Amino acid sequence: MDTAFFLNSALLGVGLAMDAFSVSLANGLNEPRMGIGKQCGIAGTFAFFQAFMPMTGWFFVHTAASYFTAFQKFIPWIALALLAYIGGKMLLEGIRGGEENEATDRALTFSVLMVQGVATSIDALSVGFTIAGYDWKAALAASCVIAAVTFAISAAGVSIGKKFGTKLSGKAAILGGAILIAIGLEIFIKGVFFS
Repeated sequence: MDTAFFLNSALLGVGLAMDAFSVSLANGLNEPRMGIGKQCGIAGTFAFFQAFMPMTGWFFVHTAASYFTAFQKFIPWIALALLAYIGGKMLLEGIRGGEENEATDRALTFSVLMVQGVATSIDALSVGFTIAGYDWKAALAASCVIAAVTFAISAAGVSIGKKFGTKLSGKAAILGGAILIAIGLEIFIKGVFFS
């Protein structure tokens, strides 16, 4: 493993982390008084899933490639459904609650964070094909680099979202929900029409 390997893995991580960044931004907007521990938890969750999914894809390529290719066409649909559900729920809460809603009423739950983690990283399963030529150690190293990049980018997203969420007050849930729905649509359109 040389410098080019780590650079390629980092660039792959940046590309994969854009959805996680956007969702982290939405989470920060939705909960502007979030503590540092929760911020790290969000970034860590996205980093975990962004490392887990490529390794899962790599495993399937090496053991059950025909099953994985059959499943791959459903990835955009699953991501759209998950993000549209979460984003729609945030959007409705923002519209119904208006500015009277307290930030704690919109707090991110563990189950919602898990769904976000899967939804934003499910397309990273296909990275298993990209790293299929690697042995398991190199694939694991690439996945760890992707995770580290995702953690940094997601943490930045939450911080930026918190800053603007405080300024946007009651409108933050509406904006956050709209962002999640837009991400779901973007994954869907890319996966269905441009793959």
